[in-house]
Amino acid sequence: MKAPSVSRHVRMAVAAALLTMLDWLVWLGWDQRYDVHPDGSVSGPYEAWQVIGFVLVLVVAAGPAAWRGHAVATLAGATAGMAVATTFDWSDDASGLWLVGAFLMTAGTLVLGGVYVGLIAFLRNQARRTSGLPRS
Repeated sequence: MKAPSVSRHVRMAVAAALLTMLDWLVWLGWDQRYDVHPDGSVSGPYEAWQVIGFVLVLVVAAGPAAWRGHAVATLAGATAGMAVATTFDWSDDASGLWLVGAFLMTAGTLVLGGVYVGLIAFLRNQARRTSGLPRS
């Protein structure tokens, strides 16, 4: 089987970046309010269901892309998209800690996303090997 061309990988990386930024906007970008509870504790700005929805969209989108041979491009695009989304969303924070948060989110996307797409690529190669198809 012919390996995907460089331009296909670039398009996949750009698509992954755009999807990640759109995913952020839909699930997390609109919620900027912290919740103050009756006991005085503060939580937020995101609720658990928002974060779960955000992650599920990334998982569902990245899996098939990695299975089709775009693991590295998908990971690079999603990581870049996360960096852009968190930077734009959090850069107005007066404490200056937004940069630390954006770095940690980007690093987490790179590490955990790498494990995920790496596992998908490994499973793809195993399936191709057992079926007699060439690995790529």
